[in-house]
Amino acid sequence: MDPDRVELRGPDGVAIHLRPKTFELLRLLVANSHRLLTKQELLDAIWPGVHVGEDSLFQCIREIRSALGDDQRQTVKLVSGRGYHFAADVSTREDTPAIAAVNQPGAVSRFRLAGRRGGLLSAGLAILAAGVAFTAFLALSGSFSGRPEPVIAVVPFTVKKDDPESVALAHGVAGELIGGLSRIDGIRLVTPPEEGSRSTAQDTDAATLLVEGVLQKDPRSWTLQVRLIDAVTREIQSVADIAIDARAEDARYLQSRLAAGAGYALALRLNTLENGESISQSDPANIAIQQATASINQTTRERFATARAILEKNRTAEPDNVDVQVALAALHLRAIQMNWYPPGEESKAENDARALLEAAVKAMPNSASVLGTYCRFLTATNQFPDSLVTCARTLAINPWDGAALFQLGLTQLQLGRFEDALASFVKADSFGTPEVSRWTWLLGAGLASLILERDEEAAQWLTRSLAVTPASGRTYMLLAVAYQRLGRQEEAEEALRKGMALRPGSTTLNIALPTRNASETYLQAGRKISDTLAGMGLPRDGKP
Repeated sequence: MDPDRVELRGPDGVAIHLRPKTFELLRLLVANSHRLLTKQELLDAIWPGVHVGEDSLFQCIREIRSALGDDQRQTVKLVSGRGYHFAADVSTREDTPAIAAVNQPGAVSRFRLAGRRGGLLSAGLAILAAGVAFTAFLALSGSFSGRPEPVIAVVPFTVKKDDPESVALAHGVAGELIGGLSRIDGIRLVTPPEEGSRSTAQDTDAATLLVEGVLQKDPRSWTLQVRLIDAVTREIQSVADIAIDARAEDARYLQSRLAAGAGYALALRLNTLENGESISQSDPANIAIQQATASINQTTRERFATARAILEKNRTAEPDNVDVQVALAALHLRAIQMNWYPPGEESKAENDARALLEAAVKAMPNSASVLGTYCRFLTATNQFPDSLVTCARTLAINPWDGAALFQLGLTQLQLGRFEDALASFVKADSFGTPEVSRWTWLLGAGLASLILERDEEAAQWLTRSLAVTPASGRTYMLLAVAYQRLGRQEEAEEALRKGMALRPGSTTLNIALPTRNASETYLQAGRKISDTLAGMGLPRDGKP
């Protein structure tokens, strides 16, 4: 591994790219060869001061094993319930003076990793010796794209009215925004000086991008405008305007929603800058995608057919257009989930969607839109290990992506981790971004609550979901289960009637999540819900 280039090289000398967090985790494991490191030690070292789940650690471990060819898990070994240790032998040698001089004041050591299977697992490992600060390592860490990593400073937000409530809220929103940005791979944050303090070496002079915000309150709403600005040219890169109802009394809710609204927009803009995406709104493919998306968001077969025709035509015209590939894959997935394909065509549609997304990921491995759609596809097709990794990668690009949190929650749900799933849905709801997906995590929270037999809470979540999107038959059917358990018979029957009207031909089988690879714990819980619906008259597995 070469920290100057932030890369791992294989025996043939070819670079194997690793994300900065994955690179740092491998560095830590190698530096502690043959010593058990607990999961908490690893989490604290790689994500200091930030709360992340074990899924993030699992993702990095999986990437390391893939890079080292450790398919049998004999190099990075899991000690069940405790942690991991690096089981390869490590030898050291001094590097050349020229390379050492680059990294003054510390010396550079180079390591070779000998595998337990007799082969050389990597061509060499160079890490900074003691005395080189962790921030120096981060300064060397570029993103996958090879572009210089952006250095961002969040300038203290200003308020239109200098009252204690506004000042406190502005400070809290800025702090929460900084916390979220610190979780994004491929960027570096610097701390601007406090007002009236002396400037330090780590102030806005080091930043390439500035985040500035203005908060104001009027009788109807709190409004926050956040701008991303080029620190040199002062050119505005993006503007986000977020408004929250002023009647909301929960300060924590206000702070979270304002920070998430700004953070979500900033993360998307940073991602487009990293990937060099600059699609014109007048581009024919972009217009086609917008038209198709408008149809995708409808729930009728006729709209589906229109969207498919639009995208297929543009795919023929631009076969390498990643955005068209992703939009078409998303359309296939929507149709599969809505049972719009005849049984003989569903498998082909799934394979087509997979091929489109794999090509898109290969072309743009760090694109938020590509990874987000792939995360959704892997979850919907019950490829849980891969979906955990891909959804976590999506959240490493945009920590406020509620759609990715929803997919992560569905995976946790089907793996039997019900409390974790509910926490993911609740977290997504605390952010509320993107707005178009709000009904999904409310539905997820309702389903998780039903499984946990918290029926009153389930009814509340599901009712909120229907208030956002009243055209979801599955949501009505789950609400019917909640009402039935609560003894609200008439409301249960009415909810089931509405669900059947929206999804004619529904059975206990086709409204449930796919069962492939799901845990037995989840399957048992799902059968309880299906039994309740069958008792209310919903056909079981297509039979009356």
